[in-house]
Amino acid sequence: MTAVLLAAARRERILREAVRQGLLDPEHSLLAAFVDLDGVEATVQDLRDAFPGSPEVRGVLHTFAAKANCLVPVLRELRRHGLGCEVATAGELARALAAGFPPERIVFDSPAKTRAELERALALGVTVNADSFQELERIAGLLRGRTSASRIGVRLNCQVGGGAIAAMSTATSTSKFGVPLADPGNRDRLLRAFAAHPWLTWVHTHTGSQGCPLDLMARGVAQAVEFADQVTAAFGEGRIEGIDIGGGLPVNFADDEVTPRFATYVEQLRAHAPGLFGGRYAVITEFGRSLLAKNGFLAAYVEYTKAAGGRPIAVTHAGVQVATRTVFAPDAWPLRIEAYDGYGTARRDRPVRQDVAGPACFAGDLLARDRALPPLRPGDLVVVPDTGAYYFSTPFHYNSLPEPAVQGVRTGPDGRIEFTLVRPAQDPWHLTEQDGLSVPLPQPVAARAGDGG
Repeated sequence: MTAVLLAAARRERILREAVRQGLLDPEHSLLAAFVDLDGVEATVQDLRDAFPGSPEVRGVLHTFAAKANCLVPVLRELRRHGLGCEVATAGELARALAAGFPPERIVFDSPAKTRAELERALALGVTVNADSFQELERIAGLLRGRTSASRIGVRLNCQVGGGAIAAMSTATSTSKFGVPLADPGNRDRLLRAFAAHPWLTWVHTHTGSQGCPLDLMARGVAQAVEFADQVTAAFGEGRIEGIDIGGGLPVNFADDEVTPRFATYVEQLRAHAPGLFGGRYAVITEFGRSLLAKNGFLAAYVEYTKAAGGRPIAVTHAGVQVATRTVFAPDAWPLRIEAYDGYGTARRDRPVRQDVAGPACFAGDLLARDRALPPLRPGDLVVVPDTGAYYFSTPFHYNSLPEPAVQGVRTGPDGRIEFTLVRPAQDPWHLTEQDGLSVPLPQPVAARAGDGG
């Protein structure tokens, strides 16, 4: 059986067991998410296998981009597999620390780090990548008269261009991220910064993610390596300890095939940035979506069906709250939809064109438009694959829609599917507690025998 068929069969097996155990229930658990922890482990191993170690590079630290899935139990699982953690906010830093990542294996990237955030990161020994000249000067002020165990680098915008999704392209000529390397005077100004700050020993770049071709990403890394070589030539061997090449490997959302592979990206890096593998520099990576996306899926019940203008519509409990990017930018972020019956068995009826709608109160809350699927009925389940990164882990609280439960999934020693609660479902009737209120709500009055007409 091919890997693609195995992926679909495993999804169905997980779904059937979740229904059997009541983790999905048409009355009480209308929407749930699943993270395949066995798949995560295998994907981490693929990443490790793709990148060479000594003597080609001085050392490789693979960090997980926490924004892709910031749930602490998931981060803890990745730490257990030997990854570090890349964070972009104080909240993500707090989650990384709570997951047990040692500070020296955490990388802090953000274009808007506050003085207090930098103080904490430098005191802990967290790696810091400065995003601008002003941030470098702020760090210099904080380090005056003191030392820090932090690796400190500067993010370069190598300005190699954008990919198919503008919002995901971070190396355009006008990107908000990093020091634009090709802008007049910036290269010389950076060299002066390295001369003035002996603690500045790393270079960082990140070209983009979904929609960015591998050769574009590799050309961005090549620019960073070329600049690191320039600093080395100016100030001597060892002046640059390493290069943080970011992450950004795109994901195939069209089917279950895992493509591109980490090894394919390394081939592009070898072609465009051979100096990365010359043994001169240590390397940090920051992959996120490519580690988690295909190892997670959503499942939601169909509550009602109807037709409008001759097109069938299935109204489900999964929408903008768990698929925000797809709802607001469907052309850039299309997702697959699979149809199952209420027991978790794949539906194989003849497909018809239909819309798959979410529960939110606006017309655009659609997971799919005019999609060919087996006819959906009330009580059926829709599954949304490839959502292990960014989707259910970062819910959008529109309409006060509650966060769904997230279950970790493993195959036990006896071959059975085992579930571990990663995040409990929110009770919609207790959401007011998040507002600092604990107000008892009116309870429904049971109908009495004989009432009604």
